[in-house]
Amino acid sequence: MLLISFLLTVLVTAISLVIISKLPLGIEVDSFGKAVIAGLVFGLLNALIKPILTFLSLPLIVLTLGLFYFILNAIIFAIAAKLVEGFRLRWGIWSALLGAFVLSILNSILGQILSQIIPTATTGR
Repeated sequence: MLLISFLLTVLVTAISLVIISKLPLGIEVDSFGKAVIAGLVFGLLNALIKPILTFLSLPLIVLTLGLFYFILNAIIFAIAAKLVEGFRLRWGIWSALLGAFVLSILNSILGQILSQIIPTATTGR
């Protein structure tokens, strides 16, 4: 069930990335297949790298009352764009900041819709 939840999260992220690539945010995704790969990489980076970065930057997160967490999301977003061929940030860190912010909003909305359709899909239970 945990694998299904992860795969659904990757799919939601891929759909969000395709939507984001249609907005004027400086983010380009070549195809849905590239968006799925980017969603997979993004999920893996969030699971493996983000906890380490969060721990290391905890003083900054506390000092800025949590606002530095947006920078961490942008860093993860930029790393994913760098690793996946066909997923580009046209305006560098500005695209990463905007993209990470919009991605979190879209993932939340799509996750809520999906949880209404399939109640156990996003909870992993």
